[in-house]
Parts: sequence; C-alpha cells; structure tokens
Amino acid sequence: MCRLCLLTLALIICGMGSEPKSLLAQNWPRFRGENGSGLSDLPGIPSAWTDDEYAWKIELPQVGHSSPIVWGKTLFITSATEGGGERFVHCLDADSGQERWQRSIQLNRSEKHQKNSWASSTPATDGRHVYVLFADDARQLVIAWDFSGNEVWRRDAGTYESEHGLGASPIVHDGLLLIPNDQVGPSSLIALNTTTGDVVWQSERLPGTTSYSTPIIVSNGQAGYQIIYLSQSNGITSLDPATGKLNWKTVPLPSRTVASPIESNGLIFATSGGGGTGKYLVALQSAPAVSDESRIVYERKTTLPYVPSMIAHNGMLFLWGDKGILVCLELLTGKEIWSHRIEGGFSGSPICIEDRIYCVTESGDVVVIRAGNQFEELGRTPLHDDCHSTPAVANGHLYLRTFRHLMAIKARDGSP
Repeated sequence: MCRLCLLTLALIICGMGSEPKSLLAQNWPRFRGENGSGLSDLPGIPSAWTDDEYAWKIELPQVGHSSPIVWGKTLFITSATEGGGERFVHCLDADSGQERWQRSIQLNRSEKHQKNSWASSTPATDGRHVYVLFADDARQLVIAWDFSGNEVWRRDAGTYESEHGLGASPIVHDGLLLIPNDQVGPSSLIALNTTTGDVVWQSERLPGTTSYSTPIIVSNGQAGYQIIYLSQSNGITSLDPATGKLNWKTVPLPSRTVASPIESNGLIFATSGGGGTGKYLVALQSAPAVSDESRIVYERKTTLPYVPSMIAHNGMLFLWGDKGILVCLELLTGKEIWSHRIEGGFSGSPICIEDRIYCVTESGDVVVIRAGNQFEELGRTPLHDDCHSTPAVANGHLYLRTFRHLMAIKARDGSP
C-alpha cells in the first residue's frame, strides 16, 4: 500500500489525533499544558504590553527554569539555591501571586550544564496533589504534596547519572505518575500510583546519553492510549500505560533528545540534536498497527530546534530554533512554507494562544508571531530578566517565569 494511503488510513483510525479537549480548560497541569501540546484557545491575551499592565509580579527567592503549572486558582513553581543543596516548591494564588505555602528539600550539591538549573523539571498535578521531581548525582527524589502543603508520600527513584543535570518532567495519566528516567546509568520509565507512590510498573530501557524529553500520551486507535517516550539510545518508543509493555519502537536516534515530542493529526513529531542545534526531525504515524517500514512519513535534517519543542497549529508545524531561526512546514508533508530569523537565543519552548505563538528569548524578551502561512511579528515585550523557561496559560492569565521573577498578564476584552 502506498505511503499516502497508509497515512490516510492512520488518520481515519486515530481521528484528528488527541488535540487537548480542554485547551480549553482553565488548567495547565504539566510542562507545556495539556498533553504537552503548548496550545491554548484563551482569548484576550495581548501580543505586547507595558510594565504597568501586569496583574501581578513577584520576585522568587531562588533561581530555576521550570515552568509554572496551574490548577484552578492554584499555581505551583520550583526554585533552588546555587549548587542545588536546597530545592523549593512554592504554592501561590494564581489570581494574586500571593504565596500560600513553601516547602524545601535538602539534596546534595551537584554539577549541571551552564544553561540548566537545579530546578528545571516542571511539576505535574492532577488537582489532588502536586508531584515534583528533583535529582542530585546520587538519587532522584519524587515527592507528592496535597494542595494544603501536607506531604503525602515520597519515593527515591534510584541513582541519577547525567552529563548536564536533570531536565525531564513527570506527567500524570489515569492514576499513574510517569517518571522519565533515561540517563547514563540504569534507565527506565517508572509508573507510580498517584495516591500511594508505590511502583505500579517499571519498564527497563537501554542506558546512554541522558534524555531531557518529557513523554506525551496519544491515542492507540482502539479507544485506548499509548505513552510516547524518546531518547537517543532507545529511539521513539510506544508503551502501554497500564503495563509498561512495549508496543513499538524505532531505531536509535542520531543524537541527544532534549525537546519533547508532540502529536497532531495522527502523527508524532520528534527532534534530536547536539551542540546547540537540532540535527534530525521525524514525523511518524502513531497507529500501533502500522508496520515499522512505513511508520516514518517524512524526515528533515536542517534548520531545526534542539532545546525548544515544536508547535502544531492549523495544518502547520512551527520549528522555533535555539538561535532564532523560525521555520513553518506543512504538517502532513514536511514541505517548507517559510523561514525567518528572529533576533535572540532561545532555551524555552514556544506556546500558541489562539493564532499567536509566544516564545521568550534567553535575555527575556517575549516575542509574538502570527501562527500563519507567512511570517508576521506581532509584538516584543522585555521582561527585564534572563529566561530559559516556557510560559503557561490558564485561569484567564498568561504566566511568565524568568530566572528570579514570576508574573501574570490577565486576558482582556478586545483584540490582542
């Protein structure tokens, strides 16, 4: 059967993919929101603003690169002291920025990459608990607190060996907390019971170059789901959420995985790279029944992001490169529509609100472009602090985190 026919069949089986139904909603429960898509349909967020238009802005006591997460009126963010000897979880009122509680965890001081932080892993929540992952050179520590700040459970997930420190984030699915653990040492994907912290299953994986990529959950085409998780050594893998059993996998990827995968229209998109630049992009059919030989729809090996994750919107795939080169592709074919250079370097990932893409430079400028079939810059707003973080959208606000500050822009009536 021809590749186009197989792709059409996959789209029929998978519908239009697992675009987040709650884009929707007022929550942003994990890194890059619902299922890691980075998408929101919240109206009224401006494309540019002045310093006096923030709903609130606070200074955080320590530095971090994790993103805020939001559930209802509750926001969580993490930070850490220099060297990582003390890590913090902050619970804030999402409307006012007022701190409700703060908890600290003692770990060993450890080394990291110059662009990383000791609080780069973004928490996850299911509306009952907040789940946080921290690591030093000796261990990975997973802790759950309730929304009142009471510790519910903690688990040592084992040793952690990495060239650059911790970067991947936990996610929640159907009563499971999934801990990505592809590293230099013993590697696995670990599923913990969200209520007790007990290990439900642990899927062993090949060790190798540490992955900083966060998994996603996609349809399996049969009223169920599959976990999409990737690393250089293990390639792109699909696992059964109930058991951790491998459904399918690709060959190993050519280089390190930092950006997280996304899914749209029955396709999975993943990148790998090194040395500050992306080197490989692949679009795969997500349906488990597809043969390994026909799973790859297209590949690209030039002008790619390494750290920033991608955005899929309205039949287009947007690649926001680390060095500021933006590329827009046809989602289903990989054909290039346009490319443009934006001034600045980028370590955070873009998000898309309605038809506008927001990404923050490392020097702290929020750049907004039209998510369309031709390049159009809509705004540029300075945050007056360096930034390696990804924005969040929930509760009627856009939340922005810099090295030492957290701020909120409230949606307003009228056009952006």
